[in-house]
Amino acid sequence: MPNIYRLSIAHINDTHSNFEPSQVKFTLQHQQQSYHLTANTGGYARLGYHIQQARQQAETKHQPFLFLHGGDSFQGTLYFREFQGAANAHLLNLLKPDAMVLGNHEIDAGNSPVQAFLNRIEFPLMAGNMDLSQEDIHKAGKLRDHPQLLDYDVSQGIAKVLLKPFYDTQIAIVGITLDQMPLIARPDPDTLFVNAIDTTRRTIQALHQQNIQHIVILSHLGIDQDRELAKQVNGISLIIGGHSHTLQGDFSCVGMSNMPYGETVNQTPIFHAGKYAETLGLVDLCFDANGNVCQFEGNNFFMLGDDINISQSSDNSIPEDIQHVLIEQLRQHPNMLNGAQDDQIDNVIQTQYRPALAALEQQILAHIPKDFVHTRLPSKHFPHGSEIAPWVSRSMFKATQLVEPKLDFALHNAGGVRQSLSNGQLSVADVFGRILPFELPLVTYQIKGQYIIEVLESTINAATNNGIIGTGAGSFPYPYGIRYSYDGKKPSGERITSVEVYRDELWQPLLNDALYIGVSSSYTASGREGYGALLKALWQQPVDNKTLPEAFIDFVCQYGYKIGQQHIVNINYISHR
Repeated sequence: MPNIYRLSIAHINDTHSNFEPSQVKFTLQHQQQSYHLTANTGGYARLGYHIQQARQQAETKHQPFLFLHGGDSFQGTLYFREFQGAANAHLLNLLKPDAMVLGNHEIDAGNSPVQAFLNRIEFPLMAGNMDLSQEDIHKAGKLRDHPQLLDYDVSQGIAKVLLKPFYDTQIAIVGITLDQMPLIARPDPDTLFVNAIDTTRRTIQALHQQNIQHIVILSHLGIDQDRELAKQVNGISLIIGGHSHTLQGDFSCVGMSNMPYGETVNQTPIFHAGKYAETLGLVDLCFDANGNVCQFEGNNFFMLGDDINISQSSDNSIPEDIQHVLIEQLRQHPNMLNGAQDDQIDNVIQTQYRPALAALEQQILAHIPKDFVHTRLPSKHFPHGSEIAPWVSRSMFKATQLVEPKLDFALHNAGGVRQSLSNGQLSVADVFGRILPFELPLVTYQIKGQYIIEVLESTINAATNNGIIGTGAGSFPYPYGIRYSYDGKKPSGERITSVEVYRDELWQPLLNDALYIGVSSSYTASGREGYGALLKALWQQPVDNKTLPEAFIDFVCQYGYKIGQQHIVNINYISHR
């Protein structure tokens, strides 16, 4: 029996069909000045190269290697709109993951797309708390008993696990996904989800009875629920997670977050790797014979391309010598890798999938005068939250006002906007593929003021896990025609401290018993992710022939020149933390 068990892991999560590199904005300081550097990073070809490098390094050191995907490969870009899950399966097969956990966006459209994905992939898809025992075995698109799916074993009350040889024993990979899945996605009605914590606990107990101590939880729960899982369940060696788009690591000197990579709760390190295939998590771990991680070293890494653009808020020209210093400063950051790529994967993307997107990229809608950052939650750097979501709400309002002149407000969830809006030309492909990839119909409704207040508080509570365990930060509400203040430190039911509605060209207090007409996407209007109070509306009515991205395209074509001239501030937020 070895004294030390070593393992190398590469991990990604929430890639959302971002097969090509993404534009990422970094902020650097030089001589007491701030500079913004925009670089393209990540994408599947670069992931493929660096994963293979990590795999070869592990082989050289004669230690096992795992490559794991934390879920949400689907949705996100035009590639998914054009090819659904077929391109995802093809390119993931080329990356050769050992396993992937089912994310909520994999099952946005029910079980059938998951079955099609399973039929194409060459690796196991894990959902150890997805109970398919009641699924109709005669229906098209059934998942039950699919050989590539490791779901819930009803007879034993545990997850089906993936076992791999590991020195003188085996290492277990257990896939656990959101048990609140029906609140956030659209699984078929005969598909159930069992409590994540209870399933994990029972599964670990069963593994221990087989003398298997080295246990990896591959999770799509989000960072907060991963912390809770680690806190409540003993015997987890480590968690590889996803769902919350959490970028771990110290990126503070490039204007980003500083969170510990491998945050440890109850002796269990938790690893997340951001979003959109921008970064790759790489970690080397040492375990003892009981499955405890006794040491690890690693981080998340951006994979930078050659082109880096530099700007300054003052719009002054930047001398070449300073540009050179800034670019080198970014490249020398310890968490930056080069942009080397896997030529086979790049060729597949460029020849088999890229041509279908080119036509839509040629349809230019407007010139965007500045960058608009999308962040789901307010923060120190963005105290009012997303800079683009309020414009999306405004576009919904303008489109709907044409058919509903008495419209009072629009309300949209943060998760319905997927990426930031960059300075420069905005194309149809940008809207459908990156910013608003969900082609959701719009729905109007009439509702009492008291229920609007209830929606605002419940969605923010859910987004920030304030007193409840939510489904992620995507529920955070961004309105147009309404402005509100939220104080997370106040008691539940009293956290919305003010709400006003814009009527008759004046901001007026929102009245509990007054009736208001609003518009939201069909997803939000269906009551998911904390929006349940919208189901208390007196009526709901679809807006004919208008989807969310179409409304935004109409708005940009007509009012695009206004974007950047005005800054919409409808949110004042105080965190409970």
